[in-house]
Amino acid sequence: MNGLPMNVPAPGLPPRVRIHEVGARDGLQNEKTAVPTGVKAEFIHRLAAAGLTTIEATSFVHPKWVPQLADAEQLLPQLADVEADLPVLVPNERGLDRALALGATRIAVFGSATETFASRNLNRTVAESLAMFEPVVARAKEGGAHVRGYLSMCFGDPWEGAVPVHQVVRVAKALLDLGCDELSLGDTIGVATPGHVQALLGELGEEGVPTDRIGVHFHDTYGQALSNTLAALQHGVTTVDASAGGLGGCPYAKSATGNLATEDLVWMLDGLGIETGVDLAALTATSVWMAEQLGRPSPSRTVRALSH
Repeated sequence: MNGLPMNVPAPGLPPRVRIHEVGARDGLQNEKTAVPTGVKAEFIHRLAAAGLTTIEATSFVHPKWVPQLADAEQLLPQLADVEADLPVLVPNERGLDRALALGATRIAVFGSATETFASRNLNRTVAESLAMFEPVVARAKEGGAHVRGYLSMCFGDPWEGAVPVHQVVRVAKALLDLGCDELSLGDTIGVATPGHVQALLGELGEEGVPTDRIGVHFHDTYGQALSNTLAALQHGVTTVDASAGGLGGCPYAKSATGNLATEDLVWMLDGLGIETGVDLAALTATSVWMAEQLGRPSPSRTVRALSH
């Protein structure tokens, strides 16, 4: 293998895709052993050097809930020289205060399309969680920050089963109405299939939600993450969340396996002639290095194929 796929464009796809790299936050948040702050900082520096322009750095959630990300205050100052957007997740106004104090300019809030997950993850109803986000989004926007709204359980919920498309659209529109600049539609347990993806994007479009404000976040539980991503690209979506080396899952969702691996995504996009600005060899080397830090091989098939 020469490390690059044959470039054969397909009709009806965007010329460029922005990868929203979540490995340093979503990917590491479930690690049982504490990853040293210096290793996280080097990981993010390496990801930026590989050409990723949006790298979610950390979360300002209470350390009790996600101990792995308790070092947010120590980490961000070590990233001052990183030439990439570094969004951070904030759960509430306290988290926002901590993030703004460190100069964060890109903020994300994390909502749920279903009541059970909202209750288990946020300890609130969907309506109460939206009310909690309202001042967070408003204050972040007043401070000139870009705000992303994550919407989890958009396709299925382990407790409630299939999630009606209209229910997802209603909560998605509510997040945009709060002032979110961008929505990330999450398939938290990986049950989506391409027709379902097209149906949700179609209904969002009919309700006036522009495609350029939508990102997609697929998990690979049933091996569908890439096919679902392609379905979203065919619909005009140009922002795709992925995790270097396929790190991560979700601490509050049983049966959630890893995120879509960034390398697997880049291999497909490179083959389609879609620009990402990402150097696949450098990214693969970064994931191999990170796997060594974590003491186990990367689950990404592309990393495994290219690193043998």
